[in-house]
Parts: sequence; C-alpha cells; structure tokens
Amino acid sequence: MLQQLILNAPRLPTNIGASLRETARTNPRADLLAGMTVALALVPEAVAFAFVAGVAPMVGLYAAFMMGLLTSIFGGRPGMISGATGATAVVMVSLVATNGVEYLFAAVVLAGVIQIIAGVFKLGKFIRLVPHPVMLGFVNGLAIVIFLAQLEQFKVEDATGASVWMGGSLLAIMLVLIAVTMAIMYFLPKLTTAVPAGLVAIVSVTLAVIALDLDTRTVIDFVRDMVPEDQAATISLDGGLPTFGIPSVPFNIETLRIILPFAFLIAAIGLIESLLTLTLIDEITETRGQRNRECVGQGIANTTNGFFGGMGGCAMIGQSMINIKSGGRGRLSGITAALVLLALILVGARLIEIIPLAALVGVMFMVVMSTFEWSSLRILGKIPLTDALIIVLVSAITVLFDLAIAVIVGVIASALVFAWKNAQHIHADTYHDDHGYKVYDLRGPVYFGSIANFKDLFDPQGDPDHVVIEFKHSRISDHSGIEALDSLAERYASLGKRLHLRHLSPECRQLLHRAGDMCEINVLEDPHYHVPEHMFNDRLVTPRAD
Repeated sequence: MLQQLILNAPRLPTNIGASLRETARTNPRADLLAGMTVALALVPEAVAFAFVAGVAPMVGLYAAFMMGLLTSIFGGRPGMISGATGATAVVMVSLVATNGVEYLFAAVVLAGVIQIIAGVFKLGKFIRLVPHPVMLGFVNGLAIVIFLAQLEQFKVEDATGASVWMGGSLLAIMLVLIAVTMAIMYFLPKLTTAVPAGLVAIVSVTLAVIALDLDTRTVIDFVRDMVPEDQAATISLDGGLPTFGIPSVPFNIETLRIILPFAFLIAAIGLIESLLTLTLIDEITETRGQRNRECVGQGIANTTNGFFGGMGGCAMIGQSMINIKSGGRGRLSGITAALVLLALILVGARLIEIIPLAALVGVMFMVVMSTFEWSSLRILGKIPLTDALIIVLVSAITVLFDLAIAVIVGVIASALVFAWKNAQHIHADTYHDDHGYKVYDLRGPVYFGSIANFKDLFDPQGDPDHVVIEFKHSRISDHSGIEALDSLAERYASLGKRLHLRHLSPECRQLLHRAGDMCEINVLEDPHYHVPEHMFNDRLVTPRAD
C-alpha cells in the first residue's frame, strides 16, 4: 500500500534548478519583468489582507513572500501567483481575535498538511464538480465579506474605550481619501499600465496626507491597537527576514479541537480558490496545469508559513491576471515576484508604517468591485430559477458562515436539482415482439430520484406472462435502481409472470452481479454486448436472441 501511495504521489521538482529548467522553455525576460510588476502590486494587498485577518502587516508580507516563492517552485501551474488572500483572511479573523496569532500559525501548519494529503490522494480533480452558479455565488459572497470587513476601519474608541463609529472631520477625511484612492485605481489603468495602479494610489495618498498634515489613522496606528496600551508607543515594523519558530501553543487535544475546524476551512478555501484560478489560467494560456501537484505546492507553502510567522494564503486571481497579462508564463515570474517583495520588506518596512488606513480601505473596495460578478445580477432573470437561487444561496452562506461551507452546500444543492430534473425524464415506449413478449423500451437512468416514476411505467396486472425491459437507452445507476428492479420482478412473480432485462451495458451487468441475491432478475443474452447469460435466481429462463 505504501509503495503504491508513493508511486501515485505527484512528482515534485527536487530543487530550484529543476523548476528553472522548466521555466527556460518560456520567456525568461518577460517572466522577470512581469514578476517585478507583480511584486509592487503585492505590497498593498498583503498589508490590507493582514488587517482583514487582524494580524500585523509583516505577517501578511511574510505570507505573500513565502507563498509566492514556494508555490512557484513546487506548484502545478507556472505563471500563477499566490500570497495572502481575502478568502483565507476572513476565516482567520475570529481565530486570531479569540485565541491569538500563535494559534493561527498552528492552524496554518495543519492546513498545509491537509492540502498535501489532498494532493497525494489526487483530490484536485474534484474541482470539476463545482457548477458555474456555485462559482458565481462564491466570488460574490467573498466580495461581500471583504467589504464588510472594511467597515471595522470606520470605528474608533471613545473616552470609555468603547468602539464607536467615526464622525465629524475624521470621517470626512477618511471618505475623501478613500474616494481619491479609488479614483486613481480606476482612471490610471486607462492612461497607462506600466505601474500598478494600487501602488500609485497608496503612494499618492500617503504623500498627500504628509504634505497636508491630515489627521487620519495609519498602518502603525492599526498595529499599535493590537498590543497592550503600555507597549503601543514602542511598537514599530521590523523589516527583517522571517525566522523559524514552532507555534507557541499547548500540544494537547484542546489545541487540536480549537485549530482543526479553522485548518480545514483554510485548506478547503485555499484549494478551491487556487484550483479555480488554475482553471482560469489554463483557459487563458491554452495550457494545462497539474491540479494535484498544485495541492501539494499550496500545502508546502502553508506549512512553511506556519513555522516562519506567515498567515498563509492561496492563489490570487488578481495578481495572477496581472502576471499573465504582463507576459509572465513561467515559474521564474513567481520566483522573481517573491524575491523582489522580500527586498521591499527588508528596505521599506518603515515606509509601510506611514500608509494611511484609508488608502488600504480604498484598495480593498476596488478589490471588492473587481471581485464581485456584476454580470450575475443581469442574468438572474435569464437563467433557470434554480440556478439563480443557488447563486443567492451560496452568496448568503458565504457571508453568514464561510466559503467552504457555502461551496459544499452549493454543490449539494446543484446535485439535488440535477437529480430532481432528470427524475422527470424517464419514460418508456411499449410494443410486443414476435414472441408475444411485451417490451418496455426504457429511456432515462434508473436511480434514486427516478424510481417512483419508473415503477409507474409498468402494468403487472395487464401485462402478458413475459415482459422485457429494453435497456439500450437506459442505465441502472445505483442501489436504489437495483431495489426498484427487484421489487418490480417480485410483483410480476407474484402473478406468475416473468421479467427479463435486455441490452444491459457491461457496467450495469457488473452492478447487478455484485448485488447477487439482492436482485432476483433474469437477464437475457445480449447480442449487442456479446456477454454470456447471467442469472440472479434459480428460476432459469431459456435465453432468446433479439
């Protein structure tokens, strides 16, 4: 078993050189330039998603560096960019608020292990089961959650230490700065795409705040709010290298009980968003990524994050699109982005302190606007009602609970809708053959959803002594179908009549053969499939050719 597991595991590059040799088949110059562009775009979002999760900005920056580097080396989709994301950040915030950042690091380590296991057991293929309405609801719900998370930045502490909404000049300045940030990000790409609009917006707003000496909260204010008041004055961002450390949590069952649900959510959400992004890039580049290898790559990156003080993450749709549109198609683009980001962390950490929170909120509002599928609102009246309800359902569950539960519920709801609709399509054409047998030419699958309609098709009282069910255009799909056939056969047998099956596919024959005595039905010799006669009881009927 172990040897088979090892043989089936996705192959990983043994060193960085192996990944770079793979990248050499692309365009190294384009990858280098695209990677530099992406690195500049990663800074504002990494910091912004850090405060969505309720952790220090450096935790988000470290995560972006490690996720980007390791997934580019070990992942299954060259050109895809990973980092700290809003999808995982919104799950982390309650864990950080109730238990502290060390529990987050432990949860991220466990999430990485779960993702590696998913890759080893080749679970990446199941992303194909996510219907399009579920995907629309997923991204819409994510956009709403990110928007709601920004509202916390509009609150301040009053004289009693209670959290209240901003008002007066403080609120006016905040709204103006957000509007300026969003305006720059909206209009600048229409003039040039040489520099990331988010970075230009943040730099411009920061310089304006300094020049006009405006009274507004900054990143360092946010960081100091997260530590005891007596320590706040001495806190500053230290832009050093991430250091190894085992999460400072008790190693017991209680800790596992706390972090396991969050770890599963982080792992599931991370893989869902990563694999959906991978699929999108596959379509754009007309190439094919390796889903299971990407699962392992995401797991390695998240596990490393937990041991080196990062908040983890997954693939980033926005940054991946920037990379692809800038010409980055190989692994070198992601590696370059990560290394350039590290350089920015080492030399520019103190500059990050003075960034106004309003600028980051403006960036996140633009992320919300670009993430939300506005087209889904226009098509709600044009698509089937059930699909529209699934979009709304998944969006609502995403906001009220979390993304993983929303996607799971959406997939289950879509499957039930599909089963119900197909259950209505089963019918049969009837005629009598040359031997006087009544033939039911069945159309549609026999499964749990259709068995009620299936049974209503037959008339045991009025049928002749021999009845044939023609399966040329039908299939037995599950145990419920077998039970329905057995029940029908007993009804005919109780009247002294015999039921025969014809033109069963090999798959259906195998299903009935495994059922054994559970299904007492005679199967006529099938000249189409050339399969010998099978019997499922001791009541032998001489097989006839069609």
